Amino acid sequence: MAKYIVLLGPPGAGKGTQAQVISKDMNLAHISSGDLFRENLKNQTELGKLAKGYMDRGELVPDDVTIAMVKDRLSRPDCQDGALLDGFPRTPAQAEALGAMLAGIGGEVSSVPYIHVPAEVLIERLGGRWTCPTCGHVYHEKYNPPQAAGKCDKDGSTLIQREDDKAATVENRIRVYTAQTSPLIEYYRQKGLLAEVDGTQSIEQVSQDILKAIR
Repeated sequence: MAKYIVLLGPPGAGKGTQAQVISKDMNLAHISSGDLFRENLKNQTELGKLAKGYMDRGELVPDDVTIAMVKDRLSRPDCQDGALLDGFPRTPAQAEALGAMLAGIGGEVSSVPYIHVPAEVLIERLGGRWTCPTCGHVYHEKYNPPQAAGKCDKDGSTLIQREDDKAATVENRIRVYTAQTSPLIEYYRQKGLLAEVDGTQSIEQVSQDILKAIR
């Protein structure tokens, strides 16, 4: 039976990095819901046009449109033996739909690694980013500081902090993620599929723990 993995983790947990490591190590297609949306919008597929209509009106794209995009992607040859899903599902209702969809193609969700990082660590990781408005280079006041405080190493421009990287915005993003995802985490925990991984460790150690949990 084909195995499908659902990777969960809040913004700043390093989910994107881990998804690349896992998909390469296990030779699985990496399906990111963000990439899927961008691909459908760019190629102006029927689903892309449908999604754009909702987005243009400032409305949330309904579950059935998102689910149809995922279903279309999972029907491609590179997903026959399984895939790594990142950013979908987001709710228990979407998880139910995914389970039914996979059962229809002889597959199942086999593991749900959840990269757990405390809120204060996420705020430190995400809230300390400063960007050069000229060249776009990104610094971090703790992990990758510029040589001269507040100035870009490359062109000397005064660094700015994007709205997304301000502490209040970061706190809100984490709060929204937690509120939205708690029911999904509980859903997979009750099914015995959730594997919590400590996301405060080194990237290599997190990768090892995830791969161990999946296997």
